[in-house]
Amino acid sequence: MRFFHASLLALALPVGQALATTNTEGRVLPLPPAAFKGEIGTTYKDSKPDFPVQLKAPEGAPNVLVILLDDVGFGAMSTFGGMVDTPALDRLADNGLRYNRFHTTALCSPTRSALLTGRNHHQVGSGMITELAIGYPGYNSMWGAESVTISEVLKNHGYNTAMFGKWHNTPDWETSPAGPFDRWPTGKGFEYFYGFLGGEVSQYEPQLYQNTEAVEPATTPEQGYHLTSDITDRAINWVHTRDSIAPNKPWFVYWAPGAAHAPHHAPQSYIDKYKGRFDKGWDAYREQAFARQKKLGVIPADAKLTPRPAELPAWDSLSADEKKLFARQMEVYAGFLEHTDHETGRLLNAVREMPRGDNTLVIYITGDNGGSAEGSMTGTLNNMATQNGIPDSVAAQLAVLDELGGPKHEDHFAVPWAWAINTPFQWMKQVASHLGGIRNGMVISWPKRIEAEGGLRSQFSHVTDIAPTIYEAVGIPMPEEVSGAKQTPLAGTSLLYSLNDAKAADQHRTQYFEMYGSRAIYSDGWMASVKHSQPWDMLNRKGDFENDQWELYNLNEDFSQANDLAARHPEKLKALQALFDQQAKANQVYPLDDRFVERGMDQTRPSLVRGRTDFSFRPGTVRIPEGSAPNTKMRSHRISTTINIPAGGVEGVIAAQGGSAGGWSLYVKDGHLLYVNNFFGKKSDVLRSAAPLPVGEVEVVFEYTQEVKQWAGGGSARLLVNGKPVVKGTFANVVPGRFSATETLDIGADLGSAVTEDYHGPFRFNGSMQPVQFKLL
Repeated sequence: MRFFHASLLALALPVGQALATTNTEGRVLPLPPAAFKGEIGTTYKDSKPDFPVQLKAPEGAPNVLVILLDDVGFGAMSTFGGMVDTPALDRLADNGLRYNRFHTTALCSPTRSALLTGRNHHQVGSGMITELAIGYPGYNSMWGAESVTISEVLKNHGYNTAMFGKWHNTPDWETSPAGPFDRWPTGKGFEYFYGFLGGEVSQYEPQLYQNTEAVEPATTPEQGYHLTSDITDRAINWVHTRDSIAPNKPWFVYWAPGAAHAPHHAPQSYIDKYKGRFDKGWDAYREQAFARQKKLGVIPADAKLTPRPAELPAWDSLSADEKKLFARQMEVYAGFLEHTDHETGRLLNAVREMPRGDNTLVIYITGDNGGSAEGSMTGTLNNMATQNGIPDSVAAQLAVLDELGGPKHEDHFAVPWAWAINTPFQWMKQVASHLGGIRNGMVISWPKRIEAEGGLRSQFSHVTDIAPTIYEAVGIPMPEEVSGAKQTPLAGTSLLYSLNDAKAADQHRTQYFEMYGSRAIYSDGWMASVKHSQPWDMLNRKGDFENDQWELYNLNEDFSQANDLAARHPEKLKALQALFDQQAKANQVYPLDDRFVERGMDQTRPSLVRGRTDFSFRPGTVRIPEGSAPNTKMRSHRISTTINIPAGGVEGVIAAQGGSAGGWSLYVKDGHLLYVNNFFGKKSDVLRSAAPLPVGEVEVVFEYTQEVKQWAGGGSARLLVNGKPVVKGTFANVVPGRFSATETLDIGADLGSAVTEDYHGPFRFNGSMQPVQFKLL
């Protein structure tokens, strides 16, 4: 736990400015109101007015733009030697600094909480993604008031604040329209929020929120809609508006696109640009990127390229069909990432062209973790299916090869590409023990303050360093109390010391890492690591921590973590293991837990629906997130309502949950009652009444009986009209764990992507309908 002192702060600011801009009063927030200095007489004639002084940021405080990409490895972008062209980031780095020893937590929600607070992820209950929260302090996702955010602090010092894109830090059970909203972006200091709450979302048909209200995209995929472009437009408009109205008031923007997390969605022109570029495969990619990294100087000349893990296949061992598919998967990913770079460039250009553009601190982090292995060894057309433990096949993907990257699929690439884009390191996302999971490139640009542009910085740094860096740059202290809550001290260290001194000694000297039981401890150049589970195995992890084998690395001499020294230095390893245990206890890391899908089924997690078997939803109740909807998955249940059918008929969705990637829908079309069971886009079971529905008040019912206990096993189903069965069927499979990250339950419509191609969403019900009843049996 580190604090920067006033003396250090003064050294970091321009001469003559330090005392003027350092707010020594800011240890307690909100700042106290100024005393009334006027005079109050009997009437205004013998009185003197005095308005309270408006809250103002320190003189000369910079604008702050933090950019965080998703699932991008160290060796993906051209800025750090990767094979994906990212000219906008290249330009930013040429006018700023590259950091090649910056670290994240190996997973999205944890990295984001650490970034925004400056505390370690377990300290704020974010040891895991919010959907997998369990009832221990380091993992419950209950981010408390004792860990104030950058946005809360800056807002209390006169900044405007806004967040665009992916949030993924609200407990799953708090994401419904019922709130509470304390852990939404607007409850964490952002005056404006436009984005999505979950871990992933379709770039073409996203489920979005503006502040705390659900909103729908203004255009459709057919009209050219793409989420990254949308949040770029919104962010540019937001900063332009503030600059037009209050040009001297600084702002803080956190811009976090969904890219390049699955689904990999990109305009066709960006995908086609990479046609044939990856035909030589992942082994060749690693060799080419490694050579580029050395030529660019972003890794030392003596760095070693770590070998391919034994669990991953060599490219040359693949069939022609596998090579064809896998090369295309990487073309899609590269197009997605370059399109994101283009949109980021638009935002950066808009910021730099503003009057205070040179006094805008830009911190651009190229990923919240390393490349993702969650697409399985073959990749997938449906990333949510793989997270439910349902694999895809090469043949199924080849059959729709030209559709990859478009709105019909939620595709993800094969595991070895995740390894390749982490060049030169070992392993990938989820593996907190090795640099492939936790080492991400970072660029800092601040024209007004950085003297030697285009430089490289190799000080050890961590995502918890971002908050103290911003506080020191602005010239304010870390508060000790905010709105009555005593604050947990910062875990990170400001990086301002490194801006103009490439040889400055590291100030962040010790850091632990843990994710799914994979763990490591770094201390003064040495790193002890233990990889626990395979990141592509979503089901049935063993919890066999007693079998873990620790490794030891001297990163002062071994940049890429290539030489295991455990056998040569057993005492050093033992000392670091003891240090990890001490850090783990101090930061709420225990108990270790390697489970993935099983955590999502935890029955002790807070819930709006657990224990209830009867639900009633009025027509027009929409955007109910999955964690707050009746859990009908792999459970017998009944859905019913009464609709009024005039002579002219009605049509539309009665109720629907999920979307094109998986879900169900009960609806009326062409006078007939239908139910569709969409099993991850692999198969859709359709029940359709033989006869049209009669005129008048009609009771419609869907009944399902679960018959197969094995994971994703199905059962029998039927539709009833006015109490009489009208069609029966059998579902071989049903979605077992989760339909989607952000798709919802909607009554009277199907928002987001449509569950079935039989209609175009939202296909609103155009008649009168009584409340829809759910009965869990």
